[in-house]
Amino acid sequence: ELISSLRSKLQTLWEERELVLSEARECAERGEELEAMVRDICKPNEFERYMMFIGDLEKVVSLLLCLSSRLARVQNAMRRIDGNTDAEEKHSLNERHKLLSRQREDAKDLKENLDRRAKYLTDEQLQGYRRFVQVKTSLLIEQKDLEEQIKFFEEQLENLEKSIP
Repeated sequence: ELISSLRSKLQTLWEERELVLSEARECAERGEELEAMVRDICKPNEFERYMMFIGDLEKVVSLLLCLSSRLARVQNAMRRIDGNTDAEEKHSLNERHKLLSRQREDAKDLKENLDRRAKYLTDEQLQGYRRFVQVKTSLLIEQKDLEEQIKFFEEQLENLEKSIP
């Protein structure tokens, strides 16, 4: 029953992932439309600046998501520390936590710098950009969450299947 339940949950997650990927493709199309509009109304150097800005933003948002996910895993591991955990492992987790926290703060600073660069966009461009980024970011978060859930349930299913003779 448990194996059947895990397979069913995985099937649901795979379907959700396909839906999110479809939404991501639609978002990419809207991004291309926004890009075309900006290309039409901007000078070539302004358009190049806009494209660099969007590319940088995507990289920084992905970096923030990755660092936040890794930091959450380290924090969860730190919560599970008990009296039996050796000092070296505790120290290692603390060091990883400090490093990831610093990296996340650096990434936040990068994001703030990017947000300040948005002042070069017109109000219309800025509104379109903000809608686009908001949707794209939420889809990235949802996609990452689904991937992690799928990985977790696949590991659980694999471990369960190995444990049954």
